[in-house]
Amino acid sequence: MNGRRTELKQELREVVGVESKADIVRFSFGVVFALVSIFLFLAIVSNVFTGSRDQAGVESGQLTQAANYAGTFGAYVSYYLMHNLFGLFSVLIPVFGTTLAIKLFVDDPKAIRLWKVFIHLTIIMVVGSVDLAFVQEAFLPESMVQMLPFDLGGLHGKLVLEFMTHYVGLVPSGIVLALLTVSYVGYWFLQVLITLFAAISTFFGWIFASTRTDDDEEESEEEDDDEETEAETGATSTEEQTPADEIPEQDATGRPTDEEQTTEFATTDEGTTPDAQTIELDLNDNFEVKGPESEESALPSPTSQSANATDDALPDPQLSVEAIHSEVEAGSKTVAAVEALGPYDPRADLSRYKFPPLSLLDKHGEGNPPIDMEEQNANKRRIVEVLGSFDVKITHISATVGPTVTLYEVTPEKGVRIQKIKNLQDDIAMSLAAIGIRIIAPIPKKGTVGIEVPNKRPQIVSMESILNTKKFRETDYALPIALGKTITNEVFMVDLAKLPHLLVAGATGQGKSVGLNAIITSLLYKKHPAELKLVMVDPKKVEFSMYNPIVNHFLAQVPESTEPVITDVKQVVQTLKSVCQEMDDRYDLLKRATCRNIKEYNTKFVARRLNPNDGHRFMPYIVVIIDEFGDLIMTAGKEIEMPIARIAQLARAVGIHMIIATQTPRATIITGQIKANFPAKMVFKVSGRVEQTVLDQPGANNLIGRGDMLFTGEGTTERVQCAFVDTPEIEQLTEYISQQQSYPYPYELPLVAEDSEGGSETFGGPGGSTFEQVAHFVVSTGQGSTSKIQRTFSIGFNRAGRLMDQLEEAGIVGPVNGSKPREVYVQSETELEKILEQLKAQGKKFD
Repeated sequence: MNGRRTELKQELREVVGVESKADIVRFSFGVVFALVSIFLFLAIVSNVFTGSRDQAGVESGQLTQAANYAGTFGAYVSYYLMHNLFGLFSVLIPVFGTTLAIKLFVDDPKAIRLWKVFIHLTIIMVVGSVDLAFVQEAFLPESMVQMLPFDLGGLHGKLVLEFMTHYVGLVPSGIVLALLTVSYVGYWFLQVLITLFAAISTFFGWIFASTRTDDDEEESEEEDDDEETEAETGATSTEEQTPADEIPEQDATGRPTDEEQTTEFATTDEGTTPDAQTIELDLNDNFEVKGPESEESALPSPTSQSANATDDALPDPQLSVEAIHSEVEAGSKTVAAVEALGPYDPRADLSRYKFPPLSLLDKHGEGNPPIDMEEQNANKRRIVEVLGSFDVKITHISATVGPTVTLYEVTPEKGVRIQKIKNLQDDIAMSLAAIGIRIIAPIPKKGTVGIEVPNKRPQIVSMESILNTKKFRETDYALPIALGKTITNEVFMVDLAKLPHLLVAGATGQGKSVGLNAIITSLLYKKHPAELKLVMVDPKKVEFSMYNPIVNHFLAQVPESTEPVITDVKQVVQTLKSVCQEMDDRYDLLKRATCRNIKEYNTKFVARRLNPNDGHRFMPYIVVIIDEFGDLIMTAGKEIEMPIARIAQLARAVGIHMIIATQTPRATIITGQIKANFPAKMVFKVSGRVEQTVLDQPGANNLIGRGDMLFTGEGTTERVQCAFVDTPEIEQLTEYISQQQSYPYPYELPLVAEDSEGGSETFGGPGGSTFEQVAHFVVSTGQGSTSKIQRTFSIGFNRAGRLMDQLEEAGIVGPVNGSKPREVYVQSETELEKILEQLKAQGKKFD
């Protein structure tokens, strides 16, 4: 019974075109608005004819039997709308309700601009009701006005007209109303003419194109018929002109004698062309004329070979012109076919995919406490007192209240040293009895000193409040990441495609996992599955498991992988090598397409300027997210670090970006090579002063935790309260996505042999892998030091010295310079790749 009920529900959903619960709710509201609009329209139209009979009963409140077609309730509602609002133009209210219902049925943001409809209908009702009131006042006789059951313009039109006539008179009011009405009607008349002209032009253009296409097809068919007729006529005449006694004699092998062969080809040389010739055109419009292949010309004599050579060298001019014309026609048809297809839509495979609604997220900040101004004023007084007690005089102090921290901007008097204020951080913290005091001296681009003081009652910044802002909805970032709110309560958002990689650090329980979930949630709310793929690495096996349901929508993995989110260290290494190979493959495609980055490449592909038959494909962005990076480094060491460093160095242009997170950002975990290629850092509260390894400045140990973080990127440091998104919200989000149509399998990364270093050309193949790793390392660090290579790659001194000599031979580094490191000649990875390709082409192998 339950199964049958489920089937009926599914059939009902298919009939009405809904799939999820959200669709059912939207459809239900649409039905309600449609029914209410129909009821209102019927009541208002009926009131025009029956209003006089119902008026007395409605005004006394004792109407028992209404003449209105919508019944007693319809009589009351229509009386109120037409008497107390806009008169006859009240009929536009159910028109707007019907538009709203259609909007809910269609669920297409571009189909109906609801706010435009609302504005235009409002203008028509407001101005139109005053126009009708003016017509009633100026042109209708008093006897006719007494017969009307209601004022034509309603109470609104009557009051506005009385206001206008009181100040400017009736005639000027009429002129103003006429100008407004004519202007608005003229605007719409012009819009209708433009639309009509465009439609007529499109129609006649379509007819002209169709007629021309039909004519071209008829001409091509006639030409084909003529060619077939000529070929048949030529074959028949040849057979008729060759009597039996003129058949050439053949030798024992069945071939014609030499004399007869010579005669035959001599005749051809005099100008007779073979009956069936093939014209081949290449891309440079060079063509070659081939004679018919038959048994008689299989082994021609020297004389016949020279005759054929003459024919090939001097083709018939008429044939070449026809060949060129046919090629041009074929090219024109191809271009027309591509234009008819229109731009390529990468979302077409999942065209019915619907982005998650914000209703899946909770509004955590609704119960936030209000700003305590007494607290802010008290802190100001204490800060001034502390600074004054140490003889630091200030001229001005102001406060900017954020969700968790308040920034006090202090302007010191001339002659006060900034360092003196910075040294008072602990004294200010003791005076305010607060932890997490941070002094910014000076604030960038300002002549003030900032003192950040935590609020006693911090507010929660919900993810829903961040994603529901105009800044996020209208952003044009390729990979938008909404992280939270700044001290000034502004939404903080960055583009991962421009960072291009992100390093996340934070102690346990300080918000690092919530920050990663906020990043992923931002991407899932903004990107279509065709435009984004995620590679998730989770050694703890529990942080990213909630994203398993969307494996076929958003995740990417190696074909042999058995789990959506990678947890095994061996599979992590293999996956990173596959990502390196994907990066190399994409660079090959960019090279063949003469593009510099993924944006240019995808633009060309969408415009159908790249042929998929040549291996070209639409490239989605790939974001590699690695949690507990420190654990991976301790487990796999250089095996993990080298592919990560290479991806960080090269992968930006091809749309591959990395986010790595760790609890302990020590120098042994975040090495110089990784730190140099991760310019953007997101640091939550850490223990001790290990944050200097990441930020190159203190301060992260003074954060208050619970999502309080410092974000460094593009040369600036911003204190941000990270948006909070809870595990149940993530589960609702992934469940909503997983219930929709998906790809049959996850995005497949290229499979790489386990003993390789990242693909057939990632590090150079057998015998040359170590050399290329060292070359990339030397170029990226700019240090040509043998001892540095020895320590980094854990190899002996002799082998490190031999590799350095090979780098010198290849022209990558300079000669020995005493005790100083060698000079590095190659300054970029692109230049290094060219050198390595030249070495491979020359067959040189280094080890």
